[in-house]
Amino acid sequence: MKLQLLSDLHLETESYQPVPAPGAEVLVLAGDIDTTWRSFELFRGWPVPVLFVPGNHEFDRRDVDEAREALRAHVTALGLRMLDDESAVLADTQGRRVRFVGCTRWCDFDAFGPSGRERAMRAGGYFQKVMQATRHGEVFDVDAVRKLALESRAWLADELKRSGDWDATVAITH
Repeated sequence: MKLQLLSDLHLETESYQPVPAPGAEVLVLAGDIDTTWRSFELFRGWPVPVLFVPGNHEFDRRDVDEAREALRAHVTALGLRMLDDESAVLADTQGRRVRFVGCTRWCDFDAFGPSGRERAMRAGGYFQKVMQATRHGEVFDVDAVRKLALESRAWLADELKRSGDWDATVAITH
């Protein structure tokens, strides 16, 4: 299956006109497309299925859980399919079934091991300053980010262990 991949477009500030890639059978939007969500309209009527995995910036200045629901409704109305700790199976032009697994994969601050986690989380104040997001009425801070990251990581590990009637698996994260 031939994929077209677009990620980190930040169309709320950047000028870019996406065009279908010749021969692509699926368009994958792997997060941080537009914090305002307006540019998703560009993908309405795309000639191939569009799979969208939210990035961290799709949640800027919003309640994370409320935004998940609203974003799903928004992109679904445009004909896109959102994968947020979810999977979908699509067939390619040869009839092979490809499973796509998608999750935002928030930062778990584990890149430097347990000893470096605290330092990384202190530096991760970025989430509070830039995103200005909330969750359940509380500031979406590094602890909340890590909690979502661990949930997504566990989901992804379980999903990748699952067997089914597909020929290949593509993991999409942001």
